[in-house]
Amino acid sequence: MPSLLPLLAAALAGSFLDRLLGEPRRWHPLVGFGRCADGVEAALRKGAPGHPAGNRLRGLLGWLLLVVPCTLAAAWLGRQAWGWWADVALLYLALGAKSLGQHGERVAQDLAAGDLAAARSHVGWLVSRDTSALDEEGVARAAVESILENGNDAVFGTLFWFLLAGGAGAVLYRLANTLDAMWGYRDQRRLYFGWAAARSDDLLNLVPARLTALTYALLGNTRNAWSCWRRQAASWSSPNAGPVLAAGAGALAVRLGGAAIYHGQMEERPKVGAGDPATAGHIRAALALVQRGLWFWLACAGLLAALSYV
Repeated sequence: MPSLLPLLAAALAGSFLDRLLGEPRRWHPLVGFGRCADGVEAALRKGAPGHPAGNRLRGLLGWLLLVVPCTLAAAWLGRQAWGWWADVALLYLALGAKSLGQHGERVAQDLAAGDLAAARSHVGWLVSRDTSALDEEGVARAAVESILENGNDAVFGTLFWFLLAGGAGAVLYRLANTLDAMWGYRDQRRLYFGWAAARSDDLLNLVPARLTALTYALLGNTRNAWSCWRRQAASWSSPNAGPVLAAGAGALAVRLGGAAIYHGQMEERPKVGAGDPATAGHIRAALALVQRGLWFWLACAGLLAALSYV
């Protein structure tokens, strides 16, 4: 494992760059990676949904072709004389705290101004569900759910793997997470092909998701968060989204879950949380919770680094 003190310094620098610059507006590596993933899927996936075993193996091959070379390249960069700077740059590109805040705040502003059409459009940048018919509560609920989940994916999970394995860890996690977002749906097109992407993301998130849920519980309404996590998390089919959403909703004292339309099909998702229906205020509260959590993680990492030298 890399020394924690240099990694902590790199984590602070990468987080500062993300807060200062936000995501690149042009030539973002994850956008280019997504285009490559579309090409690999088009070349490998056979049929809709295709053969169960054959398409699972093809999906695994696609995952390996896309993720392994990039992770090895990141590991090689980290071993060079200027590897610390490479790690800072890789974390900056992998983190999404500022962009998450910008997108969430825009939806909150739309709702506060009474512009439901704009709110529906802008929340569509955060979620994959159909937003065209959402009412104000539905828009706010979708935004809060996305912020809580992306708090895990784009912030805490990324930081966890960075502190564990440097830039290579952040690259591995974010690329796997991106492929899960692209291929991990259980629809006719990706039912079997996305199996490897979904399972790898589940595995990589087993620890970060629970640390994220713990972060939300400690920094929000703790008693409510613990209660919701304990009673509601297992109702979600995803082993990681359940704890994150249940604890996050409890921490914010808001009700989440329920019906949503994905790819033209209505899904009735378990309800989590306890409290009021979602509003623009809950969007801002969720963003503040994620931001507090980021600094809390960095402070805890700093404490561990200091104790390691005692």
